[in-house]
Amino acid sequence: MQKRIPIVLFLCILIFSCEKDSIIAGRDNNLAMGNPSDARTNENNFLMEKTQFALSYNRSRGTANWVAWHLSMAWKGDATRAENFRSDDSLPESWYKVKTSDYVGSGFDRGHLCPSADRDRSETDNEATYLMTNIVPQSPNSNRDTWVALETYCRKLASVGNELYIVAGVLGQGGSGSNGGTTKTLEGKVVVPESLWKVIVILPLGDNDIDRVNSETRVVAIKIPNRQSIKSNWGEYRLSVDALEDLTGYDFLSNVSNSIQKQLESRVDNGETN
Repeated sequence: MQKRIPIVLFLCILIFSCEKDSIIAGRDNNLAMGNPSDARTNENNFLMEKTQFALSYNRSRGTANWVAWHLSMAWKGDATRAENFRSDDSLPESWYKVKTSDYVGSGFDRGHLCPSADRDRSETDNEATYLMTNIVPQSPNSNRDTWVALETYCRKLASVGNELYIVAGVLGQGGSGSNGGTTKTLEGKVVVPESLWKVIVILPLGDNDIDRVNSETRVVAIKIPNRQSIKSNWGEYRLSVDALEDLTGYDFLSNVSNSIQKQLESRVDNGETN
């Protein structure tokens, strides 16, 4: 004879299922995990907070030190790529504002830190990613192959019920583009980084995100050389957050408790890559 589920248990299962299905992706604080360089008003560590992302701008480099953003399906839509690279007029009036023409003929792509496709819910969101404060000189092979593969993977994770906190930035000076190696773009206004890096915190959808980060949370850190001769599999460039902190001098996940940080930051991710 077939056993029947007690009505009380059935109701509990139904309520749990409804609650789980009712979790809606939101647009959360881009700096929820912390301000890695304690950026404020210093001209080479200048905090800029926009709706779409936050960043530390470096006047001497002509690029951001890092850009931080939250990714969930609440940021996703069908807005077309703006493709309107332009100077960021919100920088202090007396500062040089990098133009898209500063990259022309340099042999480097205008590489997004916060990707265009992570901000296509609206035209306004997408246009923000084309501000030159979100752009760095990136080798074509890195930008169009290895880096974009990781960006695509992050969006895949968001599409299956996760939200991500991502911070990406530059390190060092001197990269190799389609015209060979150099330390600055042609007009000398923008420093070419030696490498690009990224830290990604992956959480299932939910509330109170900082409180939900635990010792089992997946955290991915990578550092990819800014040159043409690189491997396509971004997973081969993984390192620990601790190692990346040593290289950059930044403090990632600074809003997470110290005990959890120690566990997460000492590990090198070995999860799937596609």
